[in-house]
This record gives sequence, C-alpha cells and structure tokens, in this order.
Amino acid sequence: MNIHDTIEQALTRAGLDTRSGPLRGVTDTIREALASAGLGTRAAHPPSTGHGAVIDVAAREVPPPQERGDAAPDPGVAQGAGQFVARRFSHAAGTRAYKLYLPARVARAPGEALPLVVMLHGCTQSADDFAAGTQMNRLADAHGFLVVYPEQAAGANASRCWNWFRAEDQVREGGEPALIAGIVQAVAAGHAVDPRRIFVAGLSAGAAMAVILGETHPELFAAVGVHSGLPYRSASDVPSALAAMKGRAAPAPGRVTRAVPTIVFHGDRDHTVQHSNGDRIAEQARAQQALQARSETDTAPGGRRYTRTLHADAGGRPRVELWTLHGAGHAWSGGHASGSYTDGTGPDASAEMLRFFLAQRPPG
Repeated sequence: MNIHDTIEQALTRAGLDTRSGPLRGVTDTIREALASAGLGTRAAHPPSTGHGAVIDVAAREVPPPQERGDAAPDPGVAQGAGQFVARRFSHAAGTRAYKLYLPARVARAPGEALPLVVMLHGCTQSADDFAAGTQMNRLADAHGFLVVYPEQAAGANASRCWNWFRAEDQVREGGEPALIAGIVQAVAAGHAVDPRRIFVAGLSAGAAMAVILGETHPELFAAVGVHSGLPYRSASDVPSALAAMKGRAAPAPGRVTRAVPTIVFHGDRDHTVQHSNGDRIAEQARAQQALQARSETDTAPGGRRYTRTLHADAGGRPRVELWTLHGAGHAWSGGHASGSYTDGTGPDASAEMLRFFLAQRPPG
C-alpha cells in the first residue's frame, strides 16, 4: 500500500468525507505537498503554471524541451565561451549523471587552479534547467571558476528531489552526500581545481542537501549557499519532513559539529518551505562562534525589498549571511525566466553567493 492509500484510509476511519463538502480536494492537497518534498508520487493533475513562474505550492514537472516542443533552456553559455559537458559518475552509493561547465579560462590557462562551485537543483529540475535559472555559468565565464551540476535520478526519487529527509542520506558514508562528494572529487582530480576553494549551493531540496554536505564534508567545502532550504537533520522521515517544511520544529534540528561559512536566501512568503527554516539554518551556522551582526534593508533593482543580516568575525570577514526576501515565494532570487522556480525581481542570489564564497580566506 502506498502512502496516499494510507492517508485516504486514515481519513475514512476518522469519518471524514473528502469527496464532497469543505474537505473536498484535501487528498490532492496532501499529495501535492508530498510531491513538493519528493515524499511521494505527484498528484494526477498538478497546478497549471507558466514556465518560469514563481512556484509557491507544489512541485511541477518540467518536461524535456523535445516533449514541450520548444527550445531548451539557455544554460547561460555565451557563444564562443566555455564548454558544458555531460558526464556520469558511479559510486558504491549509486550512479548519477552530472554536467560540468568549463569556462573559456580553462583553455586559455590550462594549468591554473580555479575555484569550483557545486550546484544542487530542486525537485523536478535538471542541470540545464538549474543552470538556466541561476545563470551561474555566465558568472563562471566572468570570474573564472568551474561549475558542476549533479542530477538526481528519477529512480532514486520520483520527483527527482535530493533525499534530504532520510536519515541514511544525512551521514558522511553510504548515501547521497558521499555520492555527491565523489562527483566533486572526480572533477577535482580531472581538472585544475583549487581544493581550498570548493563551494556548494542549492535550491529547496538541493539547498537542504547542501547544508548536509557542509556538515558531513566540511574539509571539502569552504562555504555553503542555501536558497529556500532546511536545517541539518530537521527531518528523518515523511511526517517530520512535512512538519519541518511548514516551520514546525518536530523534531528539533540536529546540532552541527563544525560551522562552515553559510549564506542563506529565503522568501518570507514561501508557502512550500516556510521562511523560519532560513532563520534556523543561520542559527546553526553561527553556533559556537563569536560574531558581530549588523542588518540593512534595501530594494533590489527589480523592485524586491530585502533585509540582509551579516555576521562577521573579528577581522570583518563574513561568516554567515541571511537574506530575507520580502514578499518572495519559493524561487531563486534574481533568477532568469528561462529556468523554473525563478523570481527576477529579487537581488541576484547567484552573484551574492559567489561574492560570499570568494570572500572566504582559504586556510593556509
């Protein structure tokens, strides 16, 4: 019996008729909430939204371009610039496809060790879709760094979400953190990568997995970027995942053992992952550190108001940043409309994350 049948039986035993009256449609609502977390199959008829619209409720399927009958998302590769190559990686924890962006600077200076940014997509997204929405490849051309986009397999999660809510995928060995770390290590072994400047960022389920990677592999990642994500060990199963997404601390998030520099973006009108999760991620990242805080409120060129709270060490280096996006939903701030889950009115999360990453002083 699948999870949806279990829910329907429980409602029936409780004497609740979901076929008519005020509870009509409650089953589809539950299914859509589960799908947004990758915790079950999607509803038969998901909400209809335009491509590139801000998504606030349930994850939506973005079919391949050949099925949509339109052009593929522009992954942000300018003509004559770098290369966007598709590869696969096998590990004891499984096999995953990924795409690697090599900026033109790699060909011009083949021996130069460059930074590497790992980008983890959200539910229903792909590497091309996430690259198009975040435009991280264009930043890579401008600033000279590599970008790798691991892709979740449909066989591992029906909605292609990273399995952030499973206990076996919140540890260093054996699960998806080890698999993603293996991809990163393979890229670093095959290209000139500065091992002191490897960073990871993600959206939604990908953001939750980025937080996990910062805890499980702190020696690999110099900083973490989190957009619309969840704290470390905020869930261990389906019920606790739904509670965490709605901002209910059940159970309380786990404690981090090593605070990795972290930048957080979260909309305060996010109805998929409540914005209180962003506050809790920042709290975890600040743990056991003596930091000085200051806040500022401003408006992005696109019209989105935001509050930025910076926590810096005694030397003024940013260690934790929290960006609260006023009125924003579940979407990448400042993203391009050619990708899904984007909000072009906000501050440029990609550029700000890169600034934060490069501001970290490499050890040694």
